[in-house]
Amino acid sequence: MAGCARGEKKDIETITVWHWMSDREEAFQALAKQFEKDVKIKVRFELYAPSEIYSQRIKASAQTNTLPDIYGILGEKRDFASFIKSGYVVNLAETLDKKEGVVAWKDTLFEKALSVNEFLPGNEYGVAPGIYGIPLDVTTIQMVYNKRLYREAGLDPEAPPETWDEFVAHCQVLKSKGIPRFVSGFGEIWMIDALASNFAMNIMGEEKVFDTYAGKVPYTDPDWVKLFSVFQQMATEDILVQGAVTMVNKTAEQTFANERAAYAFNGSWGVNVYKGMNPKLDYGAMIPPKITNLHPMKIWGGAGGSFVVNNQSYRRANAIRFLIWLTMDEQQAFLATATENLPANKNTLKQISPILAQFGDDMDNAVHPNTYPVHELPAVTEAFDKGIQSILIGERTPEQVAAEVQRIKEKELRKTK
Repeated sequence: MAGCARGEKKDIETITVWHWMSDREEAFQALAKQFEKDVKIKVRFELYAPSEIYSQRIKASAQTNTLPDIYGILGEKRDFASFIKSGYVVNLAETLDKKEGVVAWKDTLFEKALSVNEFLPGNEYGVAPGIYGIPLDVTTIQMVYNKRLYREAGLDPEAPPETWDEFVAHCQVLKSKGIPRFVSGFGEIWMIDALASNFAMNIMGEEKVFDTYAGKVPYTDPDWVKLFSVFQQMATEDILVQGAVTMVNKTAEQTFANERAAYAFNGSWGVNVYKGMNPKLDYGAMIPPKITNLHPMKIWGGAGGSFVVNNQSYRRANAIRFLIWLTMDEQQAFLATATENLPANKNTLKQISPILAQFGDDMDNAVHPNTYPVHELPAVTEAFDKGIQSILIGERTPEQVAAEVQRIKEKELRKTK
């Protein structure tokens, strides 16, 4: 009992789970009751929200060795690595490979979601190779379109645009009918970064994008200028709704849910959000329109919320048993239906709502920034995203932004030498 969290020694049979997902609290409590009924082991879910408060709590608890049996780690990959290196996370790789019947645990889960919690040999953080977290659900960030507005404009609601040229043409039709076109929370620059990286990988491929991050290709390269020109066309063709450049994503979600835009760029979590805002909203999901046919269109995606097992807990065997149960088909289908989040279990896509399944069936196209082999320097990313904002409001040209981002890139590289 030496490694158990303080304050929990009296309740030696109960698995304690800390989480920050307030929208799933009711579903979690129902699952806890079901697990106790099925397995005769109690589970206590404890909610700490919002996520900032939760993050502070787990960091403070790690310092005092009072972490629960199961918890999630919010933050960047380096934060995850620090918990592992401090001995607070179980390496689940062997358990995931172990077969129960004819399949291994890992074979029931989306590979792209597991990879977010994986550390490969020779990783930059010095963490022993393995998989240290279990995805509870998954996300993909794509585009959605309003089918009713499509019908109103005389467009086929079952044939959204697949290419950029088709997208622009459809926007022109929508504009002629007085229908606002495209919204996203571009005031949150990570949303710009997500869409821009999609377009970049389609235009030049992953290898060239990563070579740029590594400093081998300049941002003044014609392919990067072509990328910036896509956003310039958004501005010149009047594709964005007014105010989208400075809009937070919650406002963008309200705009789309209230049918004040025909398209939105948003994540699969939006299914639950839109349902709460407008239950009768008739819409579909689509991959962002490809600029070229040279490379596939990649989307951001992977694990949504993940849980880890505390390696200091003497209840870790039962904690792992609970996570296995929680990611089985029946529990995953229940959780997906109750919360409208994509399940991590890939066997359950046929049991969830059609719109949610549309987000899930493109998981093969998904990449997660945490799994990139090389990452761009933060100052360069900020300049890149804010540069696109300046293009969208007509302040700067693609060539000017490319030159400025490259200038900052070279400045930051000099600091690392």
